[in-house]
Amino acid sequence: MDDCGGAFTMGAICGTLFQSIIGFRNAPSGFQRRFYGGIMTVKNRVPQISGNFAIWGCLFSAIECTLIHFRSKEDPWNSILSGALTGGVLAARTGIPSMIGSATVGGIFLALVEGFGIMATRLHADAFAHHMQMYEMENLPEFHGLPPRARLGFTGAPVSTESVTVTRQCPPPSPGH
Repeated sequence: MDDCGGAFTMGAICGTLFQSIIGFRNAPSGFQRRFYGGIMTVKNRVPQISGNFAIWGCLFSAIECTLIHFRSKEDPWNSILSGALTGGVLAARTGIPSMIGSATVGGIFLALVEGFGIMATRLHADAFAHHMQMYEMENLPEFHGLPPRARLGFTGAPVSTESVTVTRQCPPPSPGH
């Protein structure tokens, strides 16, 4: 149900944005008329768009959970197949060619989403590995004299272990004090 609500919200936000622009552009001239045209278009179209997004999200989630159950594994193929099956099922009333086209588009779209997700995960894994390497370096014996927050510099580079003593030169007291 979480996917259904998230899809509804995404449809409401994106639908409001796009429909307000469309309504503004298609309204008669004059700012007040255009503004009112944008509001009316949002009011008339966004509930339908949000509902369609919610139906898509609900069906996608149901198919994905079913695939996870029957395949007994959770991998990107579940999402890709769910996107394709969802596209096909939602286009069932328009005929076989439309079902095939919608299933293809749904599968390709979800393959791109999963591909970008995998790529982002790998990029973040490299950054995490670098962070772990820096963490291991700060646990070396030469860093044990420093307080924990002073061990790493701002950029993650180790702070120098050499101590610097700063003495403040105060002027001599004035004769009247």
